[in-house]
Amino acid sequence: MKDMSCWMVASPNGSSNSKPLSWIVVSIGVSLVFITFSSWFFLSYPISSSFMVISMVVDSSQTRMNTTSVDVRMGASLGLGENKTLFDLQPSIVSNVVSSDGSKRERIDNNRNSQVIVRDSTSPKIVPVTKEVNGLETSGLASKARIPVVGSNSSIVKGCDLYHGNWIYDPSGPLYTNKSCPILTQTQNCQGNGRPDKDYENWRWKPFECDIPRFDPRKFLELMRGKTLAFIGDSVARNQMESMMCILWQVEEPKNQGTRNMQRYYFESTSVTIVRIWSSWLVKHNSEPFDFAPAGVEKLYLESPDEMLMEFLPTFNVVVLSSGHWFTKQSVYILNNEIVGGQLWWPDKSRHMKINSVEAFGISVETILTTLVTHPNYTGLTILRSYSPDHYEGGGWNTGGSCTGKVKPLVPGELVENKYNAVMYKQQITVFNRVVKKATNGSKMILMDITEAFQYRHDGHPGPYRSTDPNKVTKRGRDGRPPPQDCLHWCMPGPVDTWNEIVFEIIKKEYESDSTS
Repeated sequence: MKDMSCWMVASPNGSSNSKPLSWIVVSIGVSLVFITFSSWFFLSYPISSSFMVISMVVDSSQTRMNTTSVDVRMGASLGLGENKTLFDLQPSIVSNVVSSDGSKRERIDNNRNSQVIVRDSTSPKIVPVTKEVNGLETSGLASKARIPVVGSNSSIVKGCDLYHGNWIYDPSGPLYTNKSCPILTQTQNCQGNGRPDKDYENWRWKPFECDIPRFDPRKFLELMRGKTLAFIGDSVARNQMESMMCILWQVEEPKNQGTRNMQRYYFESTSVTIVRIWSSWLVKHNSEPFDFAPAGVEKLYLESPDEMLMEFLPTFNVVVLSSGHWFTKQSVYILNNEIVGGQLWWPDKSRHMKINSVEAFGISVETILTTLVTHPNYTGLTILRSYSPDHYEGGGWNTGGSCTGKVKPLVPGELVENKYNAVMYKQQITVFNRVVKKATNGSKMILMDITEAFQYRHDGHPGPYRSTDPNKVTKRGRDGRPPPQDCLHWCMPGPVDTWNEIVFEIIKKEYESDSTS
């Protein structure tokens, strides 16, 4: 019997280059291993679902600008559970994927330990996953959120998601300077107050799905011809209104027609009026005695809208609402003619407090929004600007919190959880989604969802640069305590200007669509 290893197999084309049987066996084995691996690979990554390009997404417009980007898309959904806040949700990595048909989409890596870092735009760009916006679930692969608008048919405006994107460095600079705007409040004049760095003025918001054009003040005034834009709310509303005025002032000096109760500026060339009404809580309030609450303590009548706003509401075409931060101040909450709670005031501990400050905030937002979408003489556009985040680290505004030394935007891996910001934001979203179903007057309402994006702008606040005092303390003391500072309001110029660029985009969608319909 011959040795099996010596058997030869003739070539099929009759060549004399015969192969040993052992070579054939090895070849078949290698083939089986390859087939097994290939089967596993294509089951895990089907051809129809495309193959992954290793390089990450790089936005061409950013490459042209040769800028630096900070990506800020956060949690997978906005539905926050009892023990979870918006900031408990870790960013995932989204990479560019090419489908079998040649189209591009995104693939998500849910590795919770993934780090998102600042890179030059020519480097791979890491993009965290999207979330649910305004109660509308977005795709797990790419954000498709739309801006809800209340109207006769509760329609939804189609277009770009303005609220998910990244901060890119734009060397072209701000729309104005602290020296070219005479209306700027000194406490927000960071350069005039001696802040040594200026880069915080140059970070520009870039949505993933589109570009926000640089604000064109002449176009804005023309689009708003004959109309009135009103900013209603607290000192952050004033911050935004002054930013808008600084931008518009670059092309026309308005006439000051304000009164003791209302700031009012009139642009004669287009008959545009910009108004600001101070309303700390957006609801009726006074310091008169009520039941067991004495005079001198502010009483909030949570079911009644602010009376000053109601007086002028029918004359407004666009209303931008801002509130929330005054709910940390001492006040008494009255609902249905009964004291139901208080903030920094509750003398009788034996009495049950029915609501806390966050719940009171939610009720106040529902009161004002419901009033606006049901008022018989108001048919304008209401923009609810979501909660403006503060950046007091290591304490509150009155307990040693600090934002000293912050000179560039945060990146997701650096974000410090702020549960209070998260619950206040959630109150607004919940109420907004409930009120949109109550509209009866033909007015429209939009949520301007800026909270997430601005969580990353800890560099945009005055910090210790709140006055021109040459002797002010700007650094921590020997004991490590920070100096008094403002980590709530925004420097001007600065990030707050982005709010008005977004307001302009919302108004353009509203009035340009009306003119073409």
